[in-house]
Amino acid sequence: MNEHIAEPGPASPPVPLPPDPHRGGALLAAEEDRSGPDPPGRSGPDDPRGCLFALSQPPLMLFLGFIGLLLLLAAVHDLYAG
Repeated sequence: MNEHIAEPGPASPPVPLPPDPHRGGALLAAEEDRSGPDPPGRSGPDDPRGCLFALSQPPLMLFLGFIGLLLLLAAVHDLYAG
């Protein structure tokens, strides 16, 4: 029953991260001259975004606006159609 289970391969070595310039780490000259684009799908410390960044996205704003409209219509209905 266990003969169909594959043995795990060797683990790859961890990739060292460069020092973070925002936390007092020193940059090497080779790191300062790097001018290539960042890999897609990865936002590093050079791309600071506040905690309200997600609230500025159009689909979320449309959804929240629709929920607000429903609450407003319910309140107006309760006030004047009661």
